[in-house]
Amino acid sequence: MLCYWGAPVREGFGLLQPDKVKHGNCGIRSMPMSVQDMSAGRSFVGFIRDGKVSVLRLRSEDWDHDEKLKQLQLKNDRIRSIFCGGAGAVLLAYGGKVLIMDKSTVCRPLKGLENRQVIQIACGDQHSMALTNDGQLFVWGNSSRGQLGLRKDHPGSLSAERVESLCGVPLAQISAGGDHSFVLSLSGVVFGWGKNSSGQLGLGDTTDRHVPTVVNSLNRKKTVSISCGGEHTATLSKGGTVFTFGSGGSGQLGHNSFKDELHPRLVAELWGSKVSQVTCGRRHTLVSVSSSKLIYSFGCGMQGQLGNGKSTKQYVPFPVDLSTEYGHAHMINKIIAGENHSFALFFKKRGKESKPNSSGGILTLDDRMIDRWLSGSDSWQMIKKDINKIFSSAASINGSFLNKSCDEHYQTSEEHSGLDFDLVKASFAKLSNNERLFSEVVKVIQQKLLPSLNPNPAGVEALRLYLLLPELIGGLQEHQKTELTKAMAFKILDLKPAARKVLETYWSKLPDDWLKNLVDLFQKESAMLIGRIVVDKLDWDIATHLPKCVQILQMVYQVCHRAKRDITKSDFIIHEVNGLLDVLQTINEDMINQQWFALPEHINALVAQQSYYNTILKNLLSLPCILNLEAKCSYMKNRAWQGSYQLTLRRTALLEDCFSLLRKASEHHLRGYYLSVFYTEDMRKTDVNKRDLFHNVFKELCAPESQLLMYNDNKTLSWFPTKLSVEKEKYFLFGILCGLAFNNTSVVNLPFPLALFKKLLNVKPSLEDLTEFSPVLGKSLRCILDYSDEVEEMDMFFTITWDGTEVELDPAEPGKKVTNYNRREFVDKYVDYILNKSVEEVFEEFRRGFFKACDRSLVEMFEPEELRGVLVGNEEYDWDVLKQNTTYEGSFCADHPTIISFWKVFDDLTPNEKKGFLLFLTGFEKVPILGMSAVKMRVRSLLNLTQDHLPQALTCHALLDLPVYQNKETLRAKVIEAINHKRGFWEE
Repeated sequence: MLCYWGAPVREGFGLLQPDKVKHGNCGIRSMPMSVQDMSAGRSFVGFIRDGKVSVLRLRSEDWDHDEKLKQLQLKNDRIRSIFCGGAGAVLLAYGGKVLIMDKSTVCRPLKGLENRQVIQIACGDQHSMALTNDGQLFVWGNSSRGQLGLRKDHPGSLSAERVESLCGVPLAQISAGGDHSFVLSLSGVVFGWGKNSSGQLGLGDTTDRHVPTVVNSLNRKKTVSISCGGEHTATLSKGGTVFTFGSGGSGQLGHNSFKDELHPRLVAELWGSKVSQVTCGRRHTLVSVSSSKLIYSFGCGMQGQLGNGKSTKQYVPFPVDLSTEYGHAHMINKIIAGENHSFALFFKKRGKESKPNSSGGILTLDDRMIDRWLSGSDSWQMIKKDINKIFSSAASINGSFLNKSCDEHYQTSEEHSGLDFDLVKASFAKLSNNERLFSEVVKVIQQKLLPSLNPNPAGVEALRLYLLLPELIGGLQEHQKTELTKAMAFKILDLKPAARKVLETYWSKLPDDWLKNLVDLFQKESAMLIGRIVVDKLDWDIATHLPKCVQILQMVYQVCHRAKRDITKSDFIIHEVNGLLDVLQTINEDMINQQWFALPEHINALVAQQSYYNTILKNLLSLPCILNLEAKCSYMKNRAWQGSYQLTLRRTALLEDCFSLLRKASEHHLRGYYLSVFYTEDMRKTDVNKRDLFHNVFKELCAPESQLLMYNDNKTLSWFPTKLSVEKEKYFLFGILCGLAFNNTSVVNLPFPLALFKKLLNVKPSLEDLTEFSPVLGKSLRCILDYSDEVEEMDMFFTITWDGTEVELDPAEPGKKVTNYNRREFVDKYVDYILNKSVEEVFEEFRRGFFKACDRSLVEMFEPEELRGVLVGNEEYDWDVLKQNTTYEGSFCADHPTIISFWKVFDDLTPNEKKGFLLFLTGFEKVPILGMSAVKMRVRSLLNLTQDHLPQALTCHALLDLPVYQNKETLRAKVIEAINHKRGFWEE
């Protein structure tokens, strides 16, 4: 049955004899006939009945009478649905073909949708939209207000064009209004664009949009249906609630007013009604409640289109006055609101009522489909066709595996992917059990899906794919895995920053096993590629591919670190890098050894290899998560230098001369040149001079009497002062010296907490870092955070005293009290002031000097703890390891009497004397970051020397020249004398 009401129209529309039309209350007419589908637009109303399609042109301001009903010429096409817009109609045939009605009754196929299976159509005044079964949205028509969603300067199109920005978003429904458009995703995310003069996009303003834009205020509202009117919009949520927004001048929003609404607003009068359908006309709105079989109307009723027998505007919903026989004998199937008319289609049989979004949905993968493929009930050609449809479509894959338990997928946001991870795992496990099936899936993904991915998707749902693919790739053979991993890495890195940020958030919330699988995938792929680089010939394709995989690893590593996920740094380490460094070192040595006598072609080959490996390593070093500490230190130690940068100093004016020369030094020489130190007193070139320089200048600079730094209570750690007692430039020069020490891999006395090294790496210092510097203060602040009594106010204020100065931590609110609610803010501001704000100016000088002397990329290879270890060393003195790693030269061997005596003497030394021996041997007071195993002591015999000679050390090679003494007592005395020798020239 068809009911209609509103402006005068040809009785029976020409579908039924006028005398067969029944007249009810309030101008409502009913036609006891079956109508398959119908649509009402601005100028036309169309019907599908008994397989025939007819249209009727309606009377209007320019046309004072209805035309006769015309049957459209369709040849052999069977039409499923009709959609009337501003000036014509669009037909959807079975099989998904789209036909356009021109000015005559002849219908023609729409260009741009050939070989596409369309499942939904929507028509506005001057534009139309089509959704295909693989989730692609196509648009055509006028784009004057951005209603096509293509771009701002798009002129419009007579043929269908794809909306690229929505590629990958699994759409559930589309709707077109006067000059605006809306789409709805499977997880209830709403996108709108086009004309927004009355706020009909629900974005809080009246600015037109030319690309699809998420209506954030409708997120998590479980939206299941959208309808667009002339200049207003309505949405329906799963629970039956209705939101409206846009133009309200005729009451069409139902908010008990005639005001426009710029944000979606709940229609309060319908609360509790459990609305099942909503549809918008030009200036009125209809809703139906299937449970009560009622239709409500509101808005403009000047032509009787509200069905209440009045020609008025109505701003709250009231029931349409349908006669009781319609309500009890029939079920509402579809309601249609047009320009000045309203329609309702009824079915007589119960159970036939449609759900709100009963139109076709996009193809998605589910268990039944997989089981059908595995059972072999379909032909292989049919299965291949299904696989191609689903796995070539990002939208289809992103719409599969939704977590529908408790409507979880409706919570999809930038922090919640909406995926059912158990379902994904089970589905992919099923597919992987059938090799033929799985290979076909992989082929489609590689050849069609990955090349089609959009780097700038409009919605977060498009990013689900990047969570799904690693799980699928994990079950592949190695050669297939390599190609897909490579392609996926490129696509991830192609994502625009906003999309990549959302993906990183999704990674941070992955289940533990999924996150571990993601790391394993890229770690093993990277390790395999590095292994190939080490043993294969030069392959620039691998050299290009490798950094992409490692870059993904670095991204995941940073995500894990920020989110404090339980994945260790060792899970990211690739030990094969050490082999790569060995190869480069060998090439560098060959270059030095053969540069004078090798053939030119051999030298050229070495140069090509050197360039190849240097390029690869440079890329890898910028992604340090894969490097173990040994690899980082090895690269630092063995990297190529451009030459030697020389400092010539007076021993009696060491710091003065040093600062004078460093003021004039260029960044280029400080960073790229190896440091050589000469003293005017003897001008001997020896590495001892450099180590003595660092030992003594840092000893002086970091001494309390230098007034350069402030010390903690027990005088073990220093920090920058808030009040300067020396020239600010000294901090810049101090930074240069620290950078030089790092650049020249020299361990120095730098008694700073970890906070310094965090700040150099742009890592925010924490309360734990403040506690390291000031244990008493740190523990007090921790007690504030851990305080459990429910006392609203504490006897404290945001006013503190530091370094003798009273400071307001919140200048905007002087005298602010610390409460149970703002204590975290208080502690954070306290830590931030001491470690950041109070020393900002001084630290910036220090940092500027530090990075003038060393390459930032080298520094950023290290974690803060590692950076401190490189510069400061550690105090893990394992003397047994030193003994085990010692080698002997000349007449010495492990069983030589002098060596046996030496180790007995060494074992009897005090702890401080042993540390003094390490300083004597290496020039460092502390153990290098790699531990005592990195100190490879060599002991060489010195013959034909008198018993008065002291042992000598060549610190750059940890070489001990040891005379052969007559007895153990003499050896003990000479060793201790050498250790205690006034090697520091300040005291000479």
